[in-house]
Amino acid sequence: MVYKLDPKDPDAFIDYNIDWSKWLDAVTGDIITNSVWIVPVGLTKDNDSFTNSQTTVWLSGGVLGVTYNLVNRITTANGRIQDQTIQILVKHL
Repeated sequence: MVYKLDPKDPDAFIDYNIDWSKWLDAVTGDIITNSVWIVPVGLTKDNDSFTNSQTTVWLSGGVLGVTYNLVNRITTANGRIQDQTIQILVKHL
């Protein structure tokens, strides 16, 4: 499933978050031990971080009118690997 997030202005430097807690609870309370963001050309990943149950990426740039698909790949303490694709449209806000 692809989640559509709020649009991003091409001049904005903004964070996007994924709350993995429901999925983690469904797999017996596992926690995130690593997070990788796969960011397409055109967007700039300025920073990223994660907690036991949430991931965050800070983005800048983007081409006006383009919709980008980003992938967040997490690894859990129990060795599970899961991807979540998010979609962000770049437009003037």
